[in-house]
Amino acid sequence: METRQLEYLVAVAEELNFTRAAERVFAAQSTVSAGIRSLERELGTTLFERDPQGVRLTAVGQEMVDAARTTLEASERMRTLADPHAGLRGQLRVGTFTNLTTIDLPGIMGEFHERHPLVDLRLGPSPTGSTGLADDVRLGRVDVAFMGLPGRLPGLRYQELMTSPFVAVLPRDHPLAGGERVRLADLVAERFVDASEGFGNRVTLDRRLSELGLTRRVATEVSDLGEIPRFVAARLGVAVIPELTVLPAEGAVVRPLAERADWVLSAVSRPRPSAAALALFGLLAERFGPH
Repeated sequence: METRQLEYLVAVAEELNFTRAAERVFAAQSTVSAGIRSLERELGTTLFERDPQGVRLTAVGQEMVDAARTTLEASERMRTLADPHAGLRGQLRVGTFTNLTTIDLPGIMGEFHERHPLVDLRLGPSPTGSTGLADDVRLGRVDVAFMGLPGRLPGLRYQELMTSPFVAVLPRDHPLAGGERVRLADLVAERFVDASEGFGNRVTLDRRLSELGLTRRVATEVSDLGEIPRFVAARLGVAVIPELTVLPAEGAVVRPLAERADWVLSAVSRPRPSAAALALFGLLAERFGPH
């Protein structure tokens, strides 16, 4: 059994598509398919069910994928221990969400590249925001993710980066726009503009509203958090979003809330991250404080 076969196994399990898996590991599709068949013969079991509808992991295959990830991580640590001065190699997959202006992500990744030039970076979002990113980390699709879900989910390693209070974003001519502070109870009867379900800011706010015994209706959903003030300015509704995510929009005003509600941005990984993921956590600790 070779580590390359295990890389094929993990890639196909995460992509559920042999073509995409082959592109990810920089191999021909025929090579990946042959590697998986060879691994199945060696293990004496079927790892994937293949039919015209697609590729699915078998129950045994899922257990094998978990073991393969552990083996690959251990192999990487062994190489680092054997030659700590050779520099990190491989790939670092980072999950993020669109318009993450809260932190200087390009600057962070630029500094990471300067320190570890042999590590290839793969950054990408999840269509379901922080909820999807947390699942991506748990399932091994990404190594590190930036997310903003409330509390701490089991099975994840956390590095808190920053905390931001929620603020109200209102159309300029809204009756509450001239006040100093806005009560959530005075807003919940309004139409809301917010991110899609699963995004961390929405999950956090809905949990806070539930604690206060309040409910609301989201009438307009957008996939880009930074666009919300522009939709508010167009009078599609009001918004309550983290202050650090607010981008100025002509025709919209920002007011603090009377109640305290905080959004926490964190970086997360699996409990035993790869060497490259640990290096990124170290850089984040330098910028934002210790783990």
